[in-house]
Amino acid sequence: MRKVQLGMVKPGDKVAKSVFQDNGNVLLGEGVQLNERYIQRLENLGIDFLYIEDGNTTDIVPEDTIRDETRSNAVNVIYKTMNSFKEEIVTRNRTIAPDMGRNFRAVFGSIMQDLATRPNMLVNLTSIHSRDAYLFQHSFNVAVLAGIMGIAKGFNRNQLEELGIGALLFDIGMTKMPQTLLTHTGRYSTDDLKILHTHPMEGFDILRKYHDISIVSAHCALQHHERYNGSGYPRGLKKDEIHIYAQIVGLADTYDALVSPRPHRKRYTTSEAIEFLFAAGGTFFDLELIKLFCSHISVYPVATTLMLSTGQEVVVSHNNELAVHRPRVRVIKEPDGKPPASPYEIELKDTPHITIIKEL
Repeated sequence: MRKVQLGMVKPGDKVAKSVFQDNGNVLLGEGVQLNERYIQRLENLGIDFLYIEDGNTTDIVPEDTIRDETRSNAVNVIYKTMNSFKEEIVTRNRTIAPDMGRNFRAVFGSIMQDLATRPNMLVNLTSIHSRDAYLFQHSFNVAVLAGIMGIAKGFNRNQLEELGIGALLFDIGMTKMPQTLLTHTGRYSTDDLKILHTHPMEGFDILRKYHDISIVSAHCALQHHERYNGSGYPRGLKKDEIHIYAQIVGLADTYDALVSPRPHRKRYTTSEAIEFLFAAGGTFFDLELIKLFCSHISVYPVATTLMLSTGQEVVVSHNNELAVHRPRVRVIKEPDGKPPASPYEIELKDTPHITIIKEL
């Protein structure tokens, strides 16, 4: 299979990896043959790329960091919890989502089980979801990224759980924001920003009321928009004044937001997002934390379609942990636009004169 931009998809192409709805259920399943109506529907939902079947790359299968079953179940829990706070489903003297702590411990436990089976800690998040699913899928992705960072930093089981629950629920304050601000496509007004900047405190106020959620987990909600140089909000904290969990969640939040399509902009490629993070080292985030984070990111995930400086169109077939910017690639089109007589591969780490121009 290979990952391509939606604009390159044609009627007759078959979906190679499922597309998910906002509640974690499958929107378009693996093996579905696309037609004009399906393609238009995907475009309307804000989906900008797909994994499609390809005869030249049938053996190239991206291994997601997390199983689809784990993701679907987790996103469904996030979806139900977030919506209960949006709709304020509550009766007299009863708390919204009374089992929230227990439920999210189970969710993060399933994430950690999947991470424990990984042969390496190179992140490849391959899920595709609709624009409406952003809040729920984003919280899940941030938790996965935070979990990997926690492992890399040597956190113990209790610390990992505190970090994981904080990461899953860090954006719960967004449920108290007006829906019009969440779907806004232009520049925010000063008044709009004042409202949006209240969501960390809103989230903290929600989480600190739950006796089975650690107060340091709640600080992931409160501090995830604080920045290393003091330019963040709501309190303008600096450096180690920001809890390490919140620093990790803030970094994971920024990265996943950059590589996701948003109403006001296109997604960044993974390499562009990593460039942004390194540029933010020492200002928005601790540079050493950025280095650790980026050392676990797959810059060009398996099945990504690329254009080389030679004019060849290729698909990533293998990532090298020691050279994450230089994957092994399979040639599917020569510079003249024709497929090779038989597909062959190039080890980019051994061919420094060939560079990657862009993702397709």
